[in-house]
Amino acid sequence: MRLLNANEIECRVATVKENGFSLLLYKSARVDMQMLDEEYGAMNWKRKHELIGDRLYCTISVYNKETGQWIDKQDVGTESYTEKEKGQASDSFKRAGFNWNIGRELYTAPFIWVNNEGDVQKGSNGKLYVNGSFSVSEIGYDSNRNINHLVIVDGKGKVRFTMASKSPQSNNKPQAKEQVKEPTKEPVKGNESLVCSGCGT
Repeated sequence: MRLLNANEIECRVATVKENGFSLLLYKSARVDMQMLDEEYGAMNWKRKHELIGDRLYCTISVYNKETGQWIDKQDVGTESYTEKEKGQASDSFKRAGFNWNIGRELYTAPFIWVNNEGDVQKGSNGKLYVNGSFSVSEIGYDSNRNINHLVIVDGKGKVRFTMASKSPQSNNKPQAKEQVKEPTKEPVKGNESLVCSGCGT
């Protein structure tokens, strides 16, 4: 499964303080559907929801053409603050998508803290909230599918968070070059028959 593009990742406010706020990266259910279509074909995957106890589970099944079997992967959703049933259905689908390696790289995201530049406001109930939208403008990954480069901008296009990419050797200290001693050209006292293999002296 390919890695997520920047425009397929959304930002959600996690915690808010007077001096700033943290953001979480997430994917929408539409991204899962698009990537399943790309990877397996629209006719070769399906989803099923079932209630187990009081929790809604989603099973994503993919058809294996080589064996002629459907392969199932399942996960459970959590309730939404707005629409309970719809939220659980969407969340369980996205979680099942993680099992198919859709967006699993989001788990490697760094802690994202954005300093307050007038975004944090206080509501009539006294609670702090963030007035504004944020999006991922750039993202990069290393060879292990871990996020190693990230740029987040606000609704006006201003960069508000940057994680600079690191080269594979950036954490390695440069090794000192081994010093090669030049062969001596002075005759060795006490044994005139020795010959230097480097210069023939």
